[in-house]
Amino acid sequence: MRGIFFDEDDARAAALVLTRGGFEATVVRERLAGEDDDEGHPWAVVTDAPMIQLEMLVETYDGWLDLDEDAPVAPLPLPDEPKRIKRAGD
Repeated sequence: MRGIFFDEDDARAAALVLTRGGFEATVVRERLAGEDDDEGHPWAVVTDAPMIQLEMLVETYDGWLDLDEDAPVAPLPLPDEPKRIKRAGD
């Protein structure tokens, strides 16, 4: 999971909060497609912290949360047999 920040200082401050909390956090430069200016690229904090904690930091430092879309999704539980709409005997 990644938190995206516009300012490097904000990204490093968020990463520091996460590492002090016992989580891994790495600050990297996020290259956006179509962005010409190297200084215009935002900073990403890649972490294993719970989503709610990263979300709070993203809101504090005015960034956004980028969920990992490549992560495997657990399948939904399916019923063992068809659902009965009518009662037996009707």
